[in-house]
Amino acid sequence: MYGFDSYVAIGDSFTEGLNDALPDGSFRGWADRLAEILAAGRPNFRYANLSLRGKMLDEIMDEQLPIALELKPDLVTLCAGGNDIIVPGADVEAVVERFEEGVAKLREAGIPVLIFNGPDTKVLSVMSVLRGKVAIYNTHLWAIAERYGARMVDLWTMGPLHDRRAWSDDRLHFSPEAHRRIAMKSAEVLGIPVEGDWREPWPSEDTPSRWIDSRRSDLAWTKVHLLPWIRRQLRGESMGDGLSPKRPQLSPLVPLEVLEAAEKAAQQQQQQAS
Repeated sequence: MYGFDSYVAIGDSFTEGLNDALPDGSFRGWADRLAEILAAGRPNFRYANLSLRGKMLDEIMDEQLPIALELKPDLVTLCAGGNDIIVPGADVEAVVERFEEGVAKLREAGIPVLIFNGPDTKVLSVMSVLRGKVAIYNTHLWAIAERYGARMVDLWTMGPLHDRRAWSDDRLHFSPEAHRRIAMKSAEVLGIPVEGDWREPWPSEDTPSRWIDSRRSDLAWTKVHLLPWIRRQLRGESMGDGLSPKRPQLSPLVPLEVLEAAEKAAQQQQQQAS
């Protein structure tokens, strides 16, 4: 028998949902999509998403983990440490130790935990230099999952994520379609049946990429994304400064389809009134 009546997501921008944008400028993401799957047929289901872009592992463990422990939901998803290990000179082992502390606390509280390893960056020009560091981190995460009985969503081996269309222009965050597939994969790991198959191949591309186009893309990416990130790191700034989690409390989940229908009805009423 499967089923969860409450779910808390903690982490960084990956779990917040960048760049799976909604019409109002907010982000949906795989965690919201997973919550929608879990909520199906469960009227008492409640969901909180405490994650926030730019958060480092220490911040997640100090700010988000205590809330999750206090709420004691039926499920916690945890993906963290990615922002730490991409920093030049980062001590991967130290990051792993802090991550393990968080998993241990959740499991000691009797909370089921779903964790995520890092994706393979081989298809991403420039970012592919991180493959070795991510692979080392992933090996430790698999060991943690085994020691504490946590379930793992293996992003590294997800074939559809090895396509550049799974990634946003910033090469750090996933596309909406990738978020959809990650949600389905997560549900599968939890034993929840879903419609569709995350393994479905991407459509064939009509126009193959050229070397010169890739180099131009690298230059644009460096200017638009990499250099601003370096400046934020030097200043001790974060993308999440001044922002708050989008779902800070466990609350009933209103399906996206219902929200869209309500918004459409409101727009129609406004048009009729004018």
